[in-house]
Amino acid sequence: MHILLCGSFDDSERDDWLQALQRAFPAAHWHLSVDPLNAAQIEVAVVANPLPGSLQGLPRLRLIQSLWAGVDRLMGDASLPAAVPIARMVDPAMNRAMTETALWAVLSLHRGFFRYAAQQRERLWRQWPQKRADEVQVTVLGLGQMGHGAARQLAAQGYRVAGWTARDRNADPVIEVFSGQETLHPLLSRSDIVINLLPLTPLTEGLLDEEFFNAMKPGAALANLARGAHVIDTDLLRALESGQLSHAVLDVMSQEPLPENHPYWGHSQVTLLPHIAAITDTRSAAGMVAENLTALRDGKPLANLVHKGLGY
Repeated sequence: MHILLCGSFDDSERDDWLQALQRAFPAAHWHLSVDPLNAAQIEVAVVANPLPGSLQGLPRLRLIQSLWAGVDRLMGDASLPAAVPIARMVDPAMNRAMTETALWAVLSLHRGFFRYAAQQRERLWRQWPQKRADEVQVTVLGLGQMGHGAARQLAAQGYRVAGWTARDRNADPVIEVFSGQETLHPLLSRSDIVINLLPLTPLTEGLLDEEFFNAMKPGAALANLARGAHVIDTDLLRALESGQLSHAVLDVMSQEPLPENHPYWGHSQVTLLPHIAAITDTRSAAGMVAENLTALRDGKPLANLVHKGLGY
């Protein structure tokens, strides 16, 4: 099997991926570029946000396997061959890492740890009232692999947890489940902390806007761990300044790296992370890629295929 590895990473990162993938699936010829000699041989493209047009002219291509969980940029490439299936990365190690970040964000917001960190910088000793976990309503937007795992772990810590999806979803014995646009604003109005783990699609882009923030419970907090384009930055800043929101934890930005003059940097009610809530683990992810390559070779069903009509 001839496989192309390509994407938006530097040479060192690419070499790390190549070594991990070769160890996980040695029975393949791995290529780092397309040329007239190998274009007709390549059957699989293993990609990390490749440049638009990178996968043209591959007549035997049978699978596009993404190394990233999010495929919004990949799906934005109009030159992708329409008949070739796309698989996204669902990595247990990444799911665990995202759950850890969601737990940290909720605990920090619930217990006021960001406020206490600010007090330390001011040499201020002051205690604030402390709620119990079962007095805090947490809503997780998006109940895919990451969102559902995070929601269940939050419930295990004693929080009242609800999950919201744009599409219908079966009930869950551990968390409340809400579906559809008509349920979103009523759910926001009773949520103390909202965790965004939605996929980025045309329906969810810009969803976290002025109307969304106004629907939230006054003084609630937000953690955006999904995509920067979910949030309208100017609307979030207004919600923070007015007191409608008390704090925002932001791991993702509409422009990355965040420009040096962006108001988020110095905002006392914003905690920034440089897109590290769940970094792909090359060792674990390479094993997941190998499983799909083996399934393709053996004519078995592929895992984690993208529904192109939905965008994820």
